[in-house]
Amino acid sequence: MQARIKNKMSMSKEELRSYRLNSMEEPTDEMLEAIMQGVKESARRSTANARAELARRFEAMKRDIVRMKAEGRNAV
Repeated sequence: MQARIKNKMSMSKEELRSYRLNSMEEPTDEMLEAIMQGVKESARRSTANARAELARRFEAMKRDIVRMKAEGRNAV
């Protein structure tokens, strides 16, 4: 399935950008597929970045709680 999609995505980024800048015409199926593939990849990157940031913040909070307990302060 992935190979089939890559074969159909023979459009260059410039071609996709030109469509986006000149959307007076209906997109072809190939254009729509390529655009949606880009959206999917962007969403996956965004989700991975958000999860990594959340994990980083949880770890920072855990360290703060441990430090505060060691100092004899209430964590909350």
